[in-house]
Amino acid sequence: MANAKNGNKASLAAQRTPRASASDKADRNLSWFARFAHETARYAGKPITFLICVALVVVWALTGPIFNFSDSWQLVINTSTTIVTFLMVFLIQNTQNRGALAFQIKLSELVLAMKGAPNRFASVEDLSDEELEKLHDECHRHAAIASEHAEHVKRALAKRRRQAQTKKK
Repeated sequence: MANAKNGNKASLAAQRTPRASASDKADRNLSWFARFAHETARYAGKPITFLICVALVVVWALTGPIFNFSDSWQLVINTSTTIVTFLMVFLIQNTQNRGALAFQIKLSELVLAMKGAPNRFASVEDLSDEELEKLHDECHRHAAIASEHAEHVKRALAKRRRQAQTKKK
């Protein structure tokens, strides 16, 4: 079931995918949560964000003597970091899910665009765990056969080279 329609025409996915430019980024049809998660993850990964967090921790530590290192003083940092961590888990997971899906779509597009590639590989993410294991084993068998064939060809080429060199002498 190999893909037979692989001319110079753009694929169906490429035809349906809107072209994004720098000015289009703010106008994407993302949900408010997706936009918020994307922007938050983008800012959270910047060095300035890390430096701001370090500065907040330093300020908190420096205020320890002022508050006599009280339980309330410790509770401020514990509660703050717990809340931020809890919320960031969901935002980062959303961003990772979107990234993984986009990556899968790009891989599927490549599989579909390759001549001779079985199209069934384009949608492997929809298979059950058992089906994925079977496909994984099948791919390993094909890889082993291909490796054996490559070694056979390599030995045959080396033998021909030796024979050609012997004839030249």
